Amino acid sequence: MLCGIDPLLRGELLHLLDDMGHSDTVVVADGNFPAHRVARHVVDVCCDSAPRVLEAIRTVLPLDTGRSVRLMSAGTEHLLDVQAELVAAARCDEDTVELLARQAFYEAAAQAYLVVRTNETRPYGNALLAKGVVPAPVTA
Repeated sequence: MLCGIDPLLRGELLHLLDDMGHSDTVVVADGNFPAHRVARHVVDVCCDSAPRVLEAIRTVLPLDTGRSVRLMSAGTEHLLDVQAELVAAARCDEDTVELLARQAFYEAAAQAYLVVRTNETRPYGNALLAKGVVPAPVTA
């Protein structure tokens, strides 16, 4: 473990997040997501909450501008609880989140650099994030 790094961000996951470039995407997926079918890289994080994993990732990953958070649409008028939690964990406004039909989400996920699979059991516990530009360090 490291000081200042969320304990869910370990080894390979931290390395792959660091390898991502501007506009590369990462999927935070529930346990039913077909990660190995769609992904170039898959990391399993033994956490029962996809929002908690997304929250950890956001501590080191800036979001791109525009609609940089996409969720799989549940076909309902309102977000499901797990989806609202994912939006809160992403620290973005709900009106900037794009909802994609299931097949469109899978197609977008197939272009992702990384899928982080959780043990989330709630349906539609999936989010796709686009990495923004990492700001230059502030020097004194």
